[in-house]
Amino acid sequence: MVDMMNNRFRKDMMKNASESKLSKDNLKKRLKEEFQHAMGGVPAWAETTKRTTSSDDESEEDEDDLLQRTGNFISTSTSLPRGILKMKNCQPANAERPTVARISSVQFHPGAQIVMVAGLDNAVSLFQVDGKTNPKIQSIYLERFPIFKACFSANGEEVLATSTHSKVLYVYDMLAGKLIPVHQVRGLKEKIVRSFEVSSDGSFLLINGIAGYLHLLAMKTKELIGSMKINGRVAASTFSSDSKKVYASSGDGEVYVWDVNSRKCLNRFVDEGSLYGLSIATSRNGQYVACGSNCGVVNIYNQDSCLQETNPKPIKAIMNLVTGVTSLTFNPTSEILAIASEKMKEAVRLVHLPSCTVFSNFPVVKKKNISHVHTMDFSPRSGYFALGNEKGKALMYR
Repeated sequence: MVDMMNNRFRKDMMKNASESKLSKDNLKKRLKEEFQHAMGGVPAWAETTKRTTSSDDESEEDEDDLLQRTGNFISTSTSLPRGILKMKNCQPANAERPTVARISSVQFHPGAQIVMVAGLDNAVSLFQVDGKTNPKIQSIYLERFPIFKACFSANGEEVLATSTHSKVLYVYDMLAGKLIPVHQVRGLKEKIVRSFEVSSDGSFLLINGIAGYLHLLAMKTKELIGSMKINGRVAASTFSSDSKKVYASSGDGEVYVWDVNSRKCLNRFVDEGSLYGLSIATSRNGQYVACGSNCGVVNIYNQDSCLQETNPKPIKAIMNLVTGVTSLTFNPTSEILAIASEKMKEAVRLVHLPSCTVFSNFPVVKKKNISHVHTMDFSPRSGYFALGNEKGKALMYR
């Protein structure tokens, strides 16, 4: 029985005082009656029996069919238009766990609606991405371990983290909820392990060492497979989209291309106009390589010319930044390249590809809420763009 007196909406349905309690079936009937009275009968969509259509009703039937599915009737543009990007501010990704320490890593999970935020406050936090409140899932605190970089494994089951001053590599197993410290990799003689890259096929881990060394590790066992050496020091490195090649940018302004399987150098060229490199990125579709230098120039190359030519010419040099380019990120559809410099406030731009023009409406100059950008990432389907600044905010845009 349902108590009618306790609910102010149901009180109005009582016809007399004896109906202070109704059975569920009677209440259902009463609700139905009230609804039909308000609607002036049974609406067409509520009728369970399908209306039979006569032969001269065929046009109506087509219309019904049209409303049943959205297929090829709605066409979307095949590529992203240049000029102005439609975007709106969301709640910062880490709003539920505020911090004042610099954010060193922001990354979206490859498979789930999760964003990871890590920083110099020794914590790696995971948040659910909904664009409104972004509720916190969990935080992992690492004692005396200011995080230099944190990254998901390719399958999204692990989080890897390195510190600004330690040779320990922490691996957090998300499924088991276990934190595994890798204290020493056999054969790796580095005093500090900081910068690293994870291959997109999930097989390899690349650690940037000192004195020009790049160390290739097996992702599964964290064992050293072999090392590669470039002249000068390693400024930045990245895997190609198929994980078969490694691109390394040197402190001398040169770019080296290595074959992962044979660990042979396939090509080496000077990044045009660069005194020393700071960042490098490759696009998912295997078309572009972007190199950022100390003078604020980002050169966008064709990936094929980087492999075949001794002196490749960039498709375009992006000159919108005036201080060293420290972060480069392509979006998953290879239609946007995000470029940023941590040396200057508001120094972040979004470049449209293939036109290589900068979107004019980002960042909004008047607001000045971005500050110094240290890390950036796009969500797996490019719906969101996140960046971490030195004020402890992981800003997010839709």
